[in-house]
Amino acid sequence: MQAADLIAAYYDAFNAGDMDRFLSLLTDDVAHDINQGERQTGRDAFADFMAHMNRCYKERLTDMVIMTSTDGKRASAEFIVNGQYLATDEGLPEANGQTYKLPAGAFFDIRDGKVARVTNYYNLNDWIAQVGG
Repeated sequence: MQAADLIAAYYDAFNAGDMDRFLSLLTDDVAHDINQGERQTGRDAFADFMAHMNRCYKERLTDMVIMTSTDGKRASAEFIVNGQYLATDEGLPEANGQTYKLPAGAFFDIRDGKVARVTNYYNLNDWIAQVGG
C-alpha cells in the first residue's frame, strides 16, 4: 500500500467508525503523540485512547489533504474536524452536545506499510471557545 493510500484508508476507517480496520493499520509499537499531551506507545494504548474519544466525541473529518514524502516513509494530513461533544472529558468544559468545527493536522511515520507514528495538532483554545468553555 502506498503512503497516501494508507493514510486515506486510516481516515476512511476513522470516519466509518471501523475501529478494527483503523487499528489494523497501525504497527504494534505505534507511537501516538496526543495534541498538547503525552506520547503513548502501542496499539493497545491507542485502542484505549480511541475508546475514550469515541465515548466523549463524535467526529467526522472532511476537506482532507494528504501529503507524502517521495520515499513513502513520512506523510501528513490537513483536515477539518466536524464534531459533537457528547460526554464531559476530564479537565475540559462540561459537555451538552455542543458542535464544533476545527482545523487540524497530523504527521505520520510509516513502516512496513503501516502507521508507526501519528502526531496530531489542533488549537485547543479554539475548541474550548467553540464548546463554551
